[in-house]
Amino acid sequence: MENKPVIIALAEDNAINRNTFLQKINVLHDYKLSFIAKNGHECLEELKGLPFNALPQIIFMDIEMPELDGIQTIALAKSLYPQIHFIVLTVFDDDEKIFDAIKAGASGYLLKHESAAALEDAIINVLKYQGAPMSPAIARKALQLLSRSGGSAETKAETNLPAAITEREKEILQQMVNGWDAKRIASALNLSVLTVRKHIANIYEKLHVNSKAQVISLAHKNNWV
Repeated sequence: MENKPVIIALAEDNAINRNTFLQKINVLHDYKLSFIAKNGHECLEELKGLPFNALPQIIFMDIEMPELDGIQTIALAKSLYPQIHFIVLTVFDDDEKIFDAIKAGASGYLLKHESAAALEDAIINVLKYQGAPMSPAIARKALQLLSRSGGSAETKAETNLPAAITEREKEILQQMVNGWDAKRIASALNLSVLTVRKHIANIYEKLHVNSKAQVISLAHKNNWV
């Protein structure tokens, strides 16, 4: 790699897995760990607080996390920070999660028992060669699924909204995408303007954005509406 350290980060809810990852990274050279997040929300908040030139180049992402899982986190983060690469680290190798992660924007998919050398190979593969590293077991699963589907994976086009978004917030999000302001949304939904503005603030917080434009961009990129 180049002399400048590669900035990486980790999102993982399990303390033992976090420590294991740190042990592996500590034996490698020329890598700077930006942060370790315990769930998807923490990961997005960490990113939100970093200047552009300090953003991680690669984030290793667990799938099964509380509050906001890895697949939803990747989908949101790729929409907000398209330059960041995500490599999934997981104990799961089931078909649905493999393709949901790839569809969300993951650049690679590794099992958690992979060695430090395998992690470094994956980083180089993604950054230097624009590759898509996969553990052999995952690659076999992916090929089997492609074979069964006649060469193309049938997956849903949309990425689901984070579970924290309520039904009322979904309604308001839809109207925001339609270009409506708080007053018009309030009139249509028979709510007070203050209540609508509170819902909009909650949407911003849950999606880790700062503006209506970012909300609309996320909604279109992830086919939420």
